[in-house]
Amino acid sequence: MTQAVILAAGESSRFWPLSEGKHKSLNNIMGKPLIQHTIDSIKSAGIKDIIIIQGPGREIEKVVKDPDVRFVVQKEPKGMGDALSQARELLKRQFFVLGAHHVDASEFLTPMMDTSKKNGAALTLLGRETDTPWIYGVLNLKNNFAKGIVEKPERGKEPSNIKAVSIYLLHPEFFDYLDMVPQHHYNYEEALDLYMKKNDVPVFVTDKDTVSLKYPWHMLDVVKRLMKNMSPFVADSADIHPSVEINGNVYIGENTRIFRGATINGPCYIGNNVLIGNNTLIRDYTNIEDDVMIGMGAEVTRTIIQRGTHTHSGFFGDSIIGEDCRIGAGTITADVRIDRGIINATVKGKKVETGRKSLGVIVGNNTRTGISVRFMPGVLVGSNCTIGPNTVVMENLESNTLLYTKFQEVKKKKK
Repeated sequence: MTQAVILAAGESSRFWPLSEGKHKSLNNIMGKPLIQHTIDSIKSAGIKDIIIIQGPGREIEKVVKDPDVRFVVQKEPKGMGDALSQARELLKRQFFVLGAHHVDASEFLTPMMDTSKKNGAALTLLGRETDTPWIYGVLNLKNNFAKGIVEKPERGKEPSNIKAVSIYLLHPEFFDYLDMVPQHHYNYEEALDLYMKKNDVPVFVTDKDTVSLKYPWHMLDVVKRLMKNMSPFVADSADIHPSVEINGNVYIGENTRIFRGATINGPCYIGNNVLIGNNTLIRDYTNIEDDVMIGMGAEVTRTIIQRGTHTHSGFFGDSIIGEDCRIGAGTITADVRIDRGIINATVKGKKVETGRKSLGVIVGNNTRTGISVRFMPGVLVGSNCTIGPNTVVMENLESNTLLYTKFQEVKKKKK
């Protein structure tokens, strides 16, 4: 009888350029929005009453059509406590709270419910060991019960090495504690800390890594997680030349055409109405959505290509390309630094260490490139950009930008 609340009202600003005009969880993976994978995972744990908290644009309910899902709106981004309060009248029993990106939710919900029943507890938390507790919210533990949480503790003074994972099993009585603390952006965390100090809150400590979706390159990790459970499939309507070589776990959708000499090395997902040209190589956790065209002789690896995008020959590695882009012949996405070091990206004007040694370009929707464009590792390119031939893209491009190599001149496009 447990309920679930999915939080999907945030602005997703750190997820640019894949969050323009939509919540980050509406990006497609394996033929459906990421948030639908989360809904499906929750259902597989036996939870059928699901509430999604969305922003004022109501973009989630325009996409998600599921009879087991109800929607509420958070009018302003006032933090997690305010978001949860919007669903207060609908929550009548124990409920989970989790982000829209937890496509792996089913792996944790059942053991958390078992932990709650075993201890007769109204609230239960999920924890995970970490080697760097000073960068997380860390639990103060006594005999596997949480007595408080410390956000980003001073190095060497951490109360434990168990970080709190953002899946919570709560009870309607939690709102009484939320009422006790002043309204501010982090009142949820303050109310949770107060509850832990006054009540027994058991912690289920998992040995499994959980999915993160803070930055756009995290989508590449989500693909790997989802493809672990993907079954091989080739649609009867797919037109595949006899010379095509298909190895490993590969999904090929309806009316997709794969031409002479192509090689597909799984795990890979190829959607409906896709065209893959002669002698093309698709490999290693590549996700190609519906209506995509990959030109002759291209190599695509560990890359996500969204609906309606067309590419010609070139190399696309560890990259994400948005919807309806047109990518010229000879395009190269450099995905490794010369010194093989960790790649940095610039997010909201600040340099961020991605933790990845392989990362190509991330491109928004409706962007077009001329022939022989080169993208340097970790570059983010906005939507509706035009990049001229032979251009080397060394740094981020804002949306609606023109960039030509002759003068490396950047201009704002007229709307």
